[in-house]
Amino acid sequence: MFSSLNALAPDPILGLIALANKDHSPNKVDLGVGVYKDETGATPIMAAVKIAEHNCAEKELTKAYIGPAGPAEFNTGIRDLIFGAQHSALQAERVRTVLTPGGCGALRVGAEFLKRCSDDATVWVSDPTWANHLPLLGNAGLKLAEYPYYEAGSDGIKFDEMMSALANVGRGDIVLLHGCCHNPCGADLSEKQWRELTVLAAKNGFLPFIDLAYQGFGRGLDEDAYGIRYMAEHLPELLVASSCSKNFGLYRERVGSLSILGDNATQADASLTHINNVVRGNYSMPPSHGGAIVGEILGAPVLHQNWEDELTAMRSRINQLRVLLVDKLNGQGVDTDFSFIARQHGMFSFLGLSGTQVDQLREQFSIYMVGSSRVNIAGISQVNIDYLAQSIAAVLKS
Repeated sequence: MFSSLNALAPDPILGLIALANKDHSPNKVDLGVGVYKDETGATPIMAAVKIAEHNCAEKELTKAYIGPAGPAEFNTGIRDLIFGAQHSALQAERVRTVLTPGGCGALRVGAEFLKRCSDDATVWVSDPTWANHLPLLGNAGLKLAEYPYYEAGSDGIKFDEMMSALANVGRGDIVLLHGCCHNPCGADLSEKQWRELTVLAAKNGFLPFIDLAYQGFGRGLDEDAYGIRYMAEHLPELLVASSCSKNFGLYRERVGSLSILGDNATQADASLTHINNVVRGNYSMPPSHGGAIVGEILGAPVLHQNWEDELTAMRSRINQLRVLLVDKLNGQGVDTDFSFIARQHGMFSFLGLSGTQVDQLREQFSIYMVGSSRVNIAGISQVNIDYLAQSIAAVLKS
């Protein structure tokens, strides 16, 4: 049976990681893989996570199953973090949340749930979007279509074109939105644009499915959830997939959540039975360890504040690097206007380089980024930023 299979092409990101690992140049700069890095190039364990992990180990008395939805303390804590503890939708008991294996698990469970709701549904994704959105949603049997989003020439959002395209999307279809820190372009909707999009969703009846992978990495925990909270106030239904990989640094623990907003508590409860049934038929139960850590942090006020302080420091570092990179590139006398980098949010931005220029940076300067010239800003440091700016300038001037 297996002899009928041909090998697939390697994943571009995984292939880039392999190339970077083989490069032993002392000047190597890896801006490809999408993980947070500190000034030393390490991805450290947050201090609050270390404490919570110890506390969980001390308190845990069993390794029995935790049920398809996951532990209540995680679900309550992450729901409040996303929507805000006093949100009207929570007060009306319209939201249900489950623990999933990472944000990817949340997206896939959400996709299979939506397939049950409408066998003929189409999911509209932004152009560009995170590459893994396509298999996570498409492999569940949902049809995919694109709406315009990023204007490479002006390095901003093509909002008018986006709204014109979505004006033709109606009831029964889904629009996938990035809650904040758009991956891969870093260009986020403004609060005014979120409000206008909400009006269109209410008018046309399409369902927003929001991917919140970077809450706290853009402008702040509450600010980054603005779009979700506004939509939850004004729309009858909503899906939110969130990840704890970045803001808690729990990459390998695979911690995420899927939240559903129903028109009323009865509808939310009915939807939850189907989500749990999807989980049962997929991976049966979520892993406990990472969810327990997050639940411990969010449930303990002092630990919660310590975590927020660490997250604030990470966000501030990324935002400072954005400004510094623009200054360094300007100092190299390049003609290209890179000021948009400082206006964007999160870990990613496009540099606007050609594939040939990306190859040149890798082959001549040991600087690694994906072929689209998407860079992980967190991979920059005070040590390598001058070399990076000089190398980019050399490629642009060659």
